[in-house]
This record gives sequence, C-alpha cells and structure tokens, in this order.
Amino acid sequence: MGLFKRGRRDPAPPSPPAHVQLREGSRHPFQLIDGYIPLHQPEFSLYRSIREAIPVVDAAILKLIRLAGGLEITCQDRTAQEELNQFLRDVPTGWNQKGIQSFLDIYLDCLLTCGRAVGEIVPTQDGGDIAALLCGNVSYIQVKEKDSPLDLQLALRHEDGHTEVLPRQDLLLFTPYNPSPENPYGVSLLHSMPFLSSVLLKIYETLGNNWERAGNVRFAVVYKPGEEELDGRRLQARSQQLAQQWSEAMQSTRAGAIRDFVAVGDVEIKVIGAECQIPDCQAPVRLLIEQLIAQTGIPPFLLGLNWSSTERMSSQQADIMTSELTALRRTLTPVVERICTLWLRMHGYDCPFQVEWEEINLQDQVEEAKALLYRQQADQLKKEANTPKKEQDTPETPKTQEEKEESHEDRDQGSRDPDHP
Repeated sequence: MGLFKRGRRDPAPPSPPAHVQLREGSRHPFQLIDGYIPLHQPEFSLYRSIREAIPVVDAAILKLIRLAGGLEITCQDRTAQEELNQFLRDVPTGWNQKGIQSFLDIYLDCLLTCGRAVGEIVPTQDGGDIAALLCGNVSYIQVKEKDSPLDLQLALRHEDGHTEVLPRQDLLLFTPYNPSPENPYGVSLLHSMPFLSSVLLKIYETLGNNWERAGNVRFAVVYKPGEEELDGRRLQARSQQLAQQWSEAMQSTRAGAIRDFVAVGDVEIKVIGAECQIPDCQAPVRLLIEQLIAQTGIPPFLLGLNWSSTERMSSQQADIMTSELTALRRTLTPVVERICTLWLRMHGYDCPFQVEWEEINLQDQVEEAKALLYRQQADQLKKEANTPKKEQDTPETPKTQEEKEESHEDRDQGSRDPDHP
C-alpha cells in the first residue's frame, strides 16, 4: 500500500468533430445570386442571371424596350430627310437584323441590364457611307479617363488582363444609365435586386422540394416481431424479405401494374413527412415581386399579375409611365443624333434635323375620346358664359284697327305704283 494516493485526473474534453467535407447543403441552381457580395465593379453575369432566374423581371425589361417606340427624322431638306429615313430603315445591325429600331432594342436591353451600353458605327471600305451599326459586349470594354473627365476613351480588355485603347474613338458609341458621382459610368436597373432575388429563389426552391415530397412520397415500413421469439439471423432474413417484396410492389406500381403487399406479423407502413403541410407562400412571394417590379416602374397587371379583379391603368399611372419612357428616350436620343450627323456629313448635307419619337399612347381610345368631348363641351360653356347678352328690344305697342287699315292701304298703293321698288 502506498503512502501517497495518486490524484485522479479529470478526463480530457472530447475533441470537436471534424468538418464534413462531402455533404453539401441544398441550394438553388442560381448560386451566383445567393453568394453575391456588393463590390465596386458591377457584375454583369449576376444581372443576367437575375433575368434568367426570375421571368417577371425579364418580362418587365422587355416591356420597357417595346414601349419605348420608334422614331423618325425630320429635316428642312426634304431630299435629305427621305434618304436618311430610308437609311435608318435598311441599315444592317448584325445577327440578320435591319433597321435602327433593332439596333436600339439591343442597345437599350444592354443599357438597362448592365447599366451601360457600347455600340460601333462601321463605315464602308472607302469611308463614304455607313455599312452597319453593331452593339458591343460591355464585359470586354473598359472606360479610361484622361486629364479631363469630359475626355473618355474606350479600351478593349483582353483575356490576359492587358487593355488596348481602340483607335477609332469617333466611331464608338457609349451611353451610361443613371450616372452618379459615385458611379459615373452608369448603374444597372437591377442593382438593388440581388438580395431580394436570392430570397425569392430560396422560396421557389423550397416550394419545389415540398411538392416533390408530396408528389413522390417516401414510406417507412416497420416490422414488430411480437411475442414470437426469433433469433438475429431469422429476424434479419425476414426484414430483408419484407424490404424486397415492398420494393417489387412499388416498382410494379410505377410501371402501371397493380400488386398487393402481403406480410405476416405486425407490419406498420407510414408515409414519411405526411403530417407536414406545405406552407402558403403566396403572401411572401407577392411581397417580393412587388418590390422587384417597383424598380422597373411598370404596373403589375401589364405583366399578367392580376392581383385585383378591377385593376386597370389610371391616368396617374399612365402619366408616370409616360415620364419613364420619355426619360429612356432622352437617354437614346444622343446616340441617334450622332449616327444621323455622321451620315449627313458623309453624304454632303449640312441641314439641321430633329429626332421625332412616336407618340406614347397608354390610355384607352374610348376614354380619350370621351375626355376630348368633355373638354370641348366645357370650352363651349365657358365661351357662352363670357359672351355679353344682347339688349332685348322693347315690346311693340299693339296697333289700333285704324292704323292697321292705313298700313294695308299704303302697302296696296305701293304695289300699284310702277316706280315702287
């Protein structure tokens, strides 16, 4: 027996488990949206992923492009006007497209999605005419400033990282969307959508998983031996037999055949997750879609979202929508003016011109006709109210019988007189 008792050591705390490397959580297919971290440089691929993942956002941008409308050029010289409009209708724009309208559609699509757009005026080999109008990929373009912020240069960024300033800057078109002092080269229309888009896609992914669980159910088969005594081998063999018969019955059901499952003993079959109901996602989805559509400025019912049975465009909404489209036209007008100016100089014309956009009409024709009628009626009533009333003639005193006879005699004598007119 020892003189000193050994002290009892406390057991070492258990080490934390290692991180699982092979198991990965379920994420929606557009992982770029979920892992977005706002940086200074815009993520053009992120904005395109938002349009691909959320159809209502893509439809809103396409609706803005369609509602922007067409244009026509008016000049003081009639010959120059006809030739210029003919050129704008027939100019090639690439990808088997023709006309200035197709070029502006692609240009505006890139402008709204990426926050900036780049185009190029392609002259003919002799330099006497414009051969085509093409849109460029803004992902390969870098803007460089010189000593003055008014003097910009467009450079092409290669795959190895170096940039090359393009030689013919006078033939390049560059337009920023909603520039600001912090972002002088434009901000995308979708710049505030990544977070809400990520939440919306998570709801859609969860909804799909829940419906997959409800439509393709899983079963739990539980076998209880009961009072009979079975050794481990017999119990395992019976369990394997039940599992095999159940699997064959389910496969036959998928193939369209009807097959019953017969088991001996206490067998319990349950549907996994049957007690969990699918949550209602209509309210949160509508809330998120409202936020996303508010950024585009388009009324929801124009995109097929009829949340109210009596929803229609009011005059105030039409005025706001008209102002949005007018702002887009103001952004595109300098590009059209630059193209027209270059074409007129190439063909020897020095006449001034003006870009005339098509009239924006978002109201019902019947309602506009009624409003015009009411305005004309109001103007007519106002004119009648401002017109002074004429003085009424004093009523004639009734004539006596003698005066009536004298007037008849004078009239008969005048009719017999040959000198009477």
